[in-house]
Amino acid sequence: MKIAVKRLIRDEKGQTLIMTLILLVVGGLIAASLLAYMGTGLISGEVYARKMDELYAADAGVEDAIWKIQNNVPNFYPYVYPEPLIVNDKSVDVTIFREDIDPTCGEELRYQILSTATSDDGTSTTIDAYLSVGYLDLSALLDNAIVSQDTITIQPGTEVNGDVWLPDKGDPDDWNKGNITGEVKDSSDMTITWPEFDDLRSYYLDDDVEDAPDPGPDIDIKDLNPKTIGPSYRRDGDGSLEVDNTGNPATLDLTGTVYVTGNLKFQQSGASHNYTVDLNGQTIFAEGSIEFPSKVVTISGSGCIIARYDIDFWPSIASGEDDFVLVLSLEGKVDFQPSGNFTGCVAGNVHVQLQPNCTINWISPEGSGLDVPWGVGGNETPVVTGLSILSWQIE
Repeated sequence: MKIAVKRLIRDEKGQTLIMTLILLVVGGLIAASLLAYMGTGLISGEVYARKMDELYAADAGVEDAIWKIQNNVPNFYPYVYPEPLIVNDKSVDVTIFREDIDPTCGEELRYQILSTATSDDGTSTTIDAYLSVGYLDLSALLDNAIVSQDTITIQPGTEVNGDVWLPDKGDPDDWNKGNITGEVKDSSDMTITWPEFDDLRSYYLDDDVEDAPDPGPDIDIKDLNPKTIGPSYRRDGDGSLEVDNTGNPATLDLTGTVYVTGNLKFQQSGASHNYTVDLNGQTIFAEGSIEFPSKVVTISGSGCIIARYDIDFWPSIASGEDDFVLVLSLEGKVDFQPSGNFTGCVAGNVHVQLQPNCTINWISPEGSGLDVPWGVGGNETPVVTGLSILSWQIE
């Protein structure tokens, strides 16, 4: 029995070598293909990584172009970036095209952005994006003598030489006791995009105003030398400002935007201390209310008087026939009773109240130098009110 077992052990000699040789042959056959596959995978990974970096870089070019559109950087179209952007070590070339979707009003435009990212080896990725951009344009509002989002009351003896607009005019005899020589219109005749407070706030609170001095809570025109104001930014304390004159009759000239974060009140100083506020083509903007008293305060020149809330507008008018004044309450009402003939537009969100024996004359505001958003067709920087991506395609 022992002899048989020993014979079996001797017969298995060399089996391990055979198995090792078989494994070496099979491994040799597989290794070449496996290494080739791994090499292809590494090369493909590099290609995918490069294309991904190109895609991210091209998308960064689109984002930068959107920022430029929102901040009105291009002043002509098509706009080609003067220098390529460098993102992820890729050179990004960007071109912006513009098409007017609403050529009548200019309130909506379509933009095409082509952003191409190129690698050092010459490969590239392009993103072709289309955007729809809406702009705030007050042209339609300024085409009328009176505009209200809700109600209008015109007292007897009042003359309105221009058009009047209400969303629903109803029967004009119910609210008009004066004389309107223009057309009474509503939303079926024309559409008016009412300006939002935040949009106009960002428009007037530009770099010049934000860096402007704070005039303090009150101003006495007698103490000013020269008798000018603006640009100014009333922001400390409650942000309110009172303007007065305790000296001889004088004129306060606006030389820039007067921005008040509270209420603005022009004081009733008495007949011997009359004063004139020359708008001089500038804007008064208050985040609260604005109050002009009667008789002692006079308004002259073209300009804008805009408040978030109520406006009591009772000054004397010394503006010329070619001057245009906009009186606009964004979220409140306008109580209107100036002395003298007023030329321009009166607009109130809640209500416009015209007291007896007023006269409003409307003329075209073109050429008046008003500092208001005129849309992309005007001289002023347009205010972007909305932006949406219509399509985004990789080429």
